[in-house]
Amino acid sequence: MDHQSACRYTLDVQASIERIPQIRRILAAHLRYWSLEAHIAPVCRAVDELVANVVWHVTGDKSCVVELRWTGRHVIASVADTDRRMPKLTSSHPARGGLATVAALSDSWGTCATATGKVIWFSRRVKAAQRVPRSSLVPLDAVREFKPLPARQLPMEPAPAAADRVLETTAAN
Repeated sequence: MDHQSACRYTLDVQASIERIPQIRRILAAHLRYWSLEAHIAPVCRAVDELVANVVWHVTGDKSCVVELRWTGRHVIASVADTDRRMPKLTSSHPARGGLATVAALSDSWGTCATATGKVIWFSRRVKAAQRVPRSSLVPLDAVREFKPLPARQLPMEPAPAAADRVLETTAAN
């Protein structure tokens, strides 16, 4: 039987305000690679909110796992952290940020308690189902080291003016 697997990317990170733009760039690259450019802004904005919630509300260890999945019909993002306290939707106004923003930018969202903390997830439906590659594809790592190719050794020919001077000097002696 021929099955297609979903694309998946996972990032373990220490949540901090400084890391949010880096996480956004990484997720945008994956969405772009999966040809989901129309979802870059809303997905990255919602993940920004979830990581910021880890920064502001989790006490102690601020490590989290950001996961991005593409099933061919839905883009699903989640942030898992080590805090067992479940989040509360304190405002229904997206301008105030937090889970209200996540709700406004997604088709569905939710939370799930885990053995080590919790996961907050959201999904966005893609209008037309698209083909998912048979294997999980991720962008290639950046080139870490540049090694120039060895230079070709060209035969050294004297310049014409230098050759004439050598002949003139030899003829004069």
